[in-house]
Amino acid sequence: MTIDQSKLSTSNTPFAMIDEHSAIPSEQEILFTMHTVFRVVEMKQTAKNNRLWEVQLTITDDNDPQLSTLTNRIKHEVQDPTGWHRMGKLMLKVGHFDQAEELYQELLKNASSDSERAHIYHMLGMLKNQQGKYPEAVKFYEKSLEIKRKTLPEHDASLATSYNNIGLVYDNMGEYSKALEFYEKSLKIREISLPPTHPDLAQSYNNIGMTYYPMGEYSKAFSYLEKALGILRKSLPSTHPHIKSVMNSIAAVKEKL
Repeated sequence: MTIDQSKLSTSNTPFAMIDEHSAIPSEQEILFTMHTVFRVVEMKQTAKNNRLWEVQLTITDDNDPQLSTLTNRIKHEVQDPTGWHRMGKLMLKVGHFDQAEELYQELLKNASSDSERAHIYHMLGMLKNQQGKYPEAVKFYEKSLEIKRKTLPEHDASLATSYNNIGLVYDNMGEYSKALEFYEKSLKIREISLPPTHPDLAQSYNNIGMTYYPMGEYSKAFSYLEKALGILRKSLPSTHPHIKSVMNSIAAVKEKL
């Protein structure tokens, strides 16, 4: 193993040579700190045994900008109040649906508040939607929504999220009129409860626009997508993939006008 120290920050020491302290010094052991991250540089099969692969790794440090961006993005996507809930989100992210469902069902049994139960039902709805089990997804989302409507203010942003996600399921099922019904409920709340340049507003406009597209309502689709793009350009960096995605959608709609 070779470590290029010139690429490491002088502000931290993520590894240590422990030859002098090892029971077998000839092994030249290296002790890495917890959460050390390596970048894969190259992978190739060994010449003598094609069942073995040689992997070249480069160690990173806390000041690696790409690693920091990725880490912050993952933290944002899986943020939750407890470790078990964060674990559930990670399982969903990597596609371990059965394990995630088992975890959420166990959490549901031990839930101590309406807000926690609503959150778990919401995550189960997300899980079923990702599995393509749309009727089950709607059932769980509606259970979550029922609790929220009893316990939250009329225009709480969390209600908008529930309406939006139910709309996504109906969209996936090809029930576009039903999807629009829920998207519009979500948009109504977001227009009241969120700042005019909030990305969630752009999400609502985009979802409505992309639902009008397969319905053949191209002028309406264009109008909503333009609103979404206007918000995203004010709230996100110009290179953000969401901006490019909406621009591509607008281009597709223009071809139909």
